[in-house]
Amino acid sequence: MGDDRQRIDKWLWFARFAKTRTTAQKLVVSGRVRVNREKNQNAARPIKVGDVLTIALNSTVRVVRITALAIRRGPAVEAQRLYEDLTPPSPAESTSPARSGTGRPTKRDRRSLDRFREGQ
Repeated sequence: MGDDRQRIDKWLWFARFAKTRTTAQKLVVSGRVRVNREKNQNAARPIKVGDVLTIALNSTVRVVRITALAIRRGPAVEAQRLYEDLTPPSPAESTSPARSGTGRPTKRDRRSLDRFREGQ
């Protein structure tokens, strides 16, 4: 393999999509990583700059374009330079960060509820 390609499991570990290299291998082998929309279950598959990865993580799906290959696992800032995030914003992210209406009411909610009850 030349300098223009890198193993997919190694790149996922360098880019901090997995905490360990073994976890990165398991992620690929389980079929949760696609390369250019093609299913991939080979942890040794070479990837190159420009490839688009679709990664199914715990509760999210990330779509990233590889912009660089790494030599080492560096700090998070360095890892973020390895890819461009193409993930479309989810509907929950695009709306305002308002309360979902679950959990305990706020003090303001309780006071408005008390005013409503007094009016009846």
